[in-house]
Amino acid sequence: MALALLLGIEGPASLGFAESANAASAREVPEGNRYRSQPRIPSASARRTAASNSTYDAKFKKVVSVLKRDRRLLGSIKRVSKRYKIDPIHMIGAIVGEHTYNYDSLDSAQSYYVKALTYAGIDLSFEHDGEHVEEFVKREQFDRCRKKGKSTSSDSLWSCYERIWNGQFKGHRVDGVRYPKTNFNETFFQPLFAGQSFGLGQLSPLTVLKMSDRVARQSGKRRLDVTDAADVYRATMDPNLSLHYMAAVIQDAIEAYKKVAKVDISTNPGLTATLYNLGSPWSRAAKFRRSGRQWPRENYYGWLVNDRLDELEALL
Repeated sequence: MALALLLGIEGPASLGFAESANAASAREVPEGNRYRSQPRIPSASARRTAASNSTYDAKFKKVVSVLKRDRRLLGSIKRVSKRYKIDPIHMIGAIVGEHTYNYDSLDSAQSYYVKALTYAGIDLSFEHDGEHVEEFVKREQFDRCRKKGKSTSSDSLWSCYERIWNGQFKGHRVDGVRYPKTNFNETFFQPLFAGQSFGLGQLSPLTVLKMSDRVARQSGKRRLDVTDAADVYRATMDPNLSLHYMAAVIQDAIEAYKKVAKVDISTNPGLTATLYNLGSPWSRAAKFRRSGRQWPRENYYGWLVNDRLDELEALL
């Protein structure tokens, strides 16, 4: 089932919507799934699962088992969720969805602390073909992203950079240089490692950078600097930090649909899981509002979360 059947199109977050829309009339989305059966699971997920000689059901049971026995991690999830004013079931759903479909399996939260320390000891730099991303986005094509005389949030700034890359550089020849047909995150933010996301919440460094202002505003943690790649990877990998960025992503999605689409998805974990999986909540919210459909719909990932909700809620 194509992405068009899900929540909308891929696209960057739009700060303008957040600043101007009035969310007072948001309708609460009914609980559960809109689809009677699970939408088709992407072939890439099937290949990853087959490669690990596992099944989706086995991976689901494994991650649930890990969460059930790790009371320290569950306590952290609850504390962070409270800080960001979201129900912890949304974070549980995102973790379970990622480790059921997009990662081999979750062995323990402790393994991510170890990995975070390993990454911290490696000399990293966000660059492509010897040019740091901070220098790359100084090109005139990106000038529109830096609003003169106005403060720009990390989300709108990096989303704008990403949009310009996709539209004008990805797979194109610019000023005599042929650029790769890879996305912005893969091109600049994975200098040494395969895959596109990392850590307990399977976040990408680009997503973490986008959420930097939101996290700093609510947690008191310092804003991330793209020139300090090790610090960005630490925020991506270390559960003590990455949980904050997970919560910020979910909070952002709820806010987008409330303000733009005029629907409240905060009581439907399958929808927040879907958006966690797909990204670009502001453009998807706008697409949904234009669609004329009564309610947003879950994808295969969010469908599982709603279908197994009783089991997931029992963890809390």
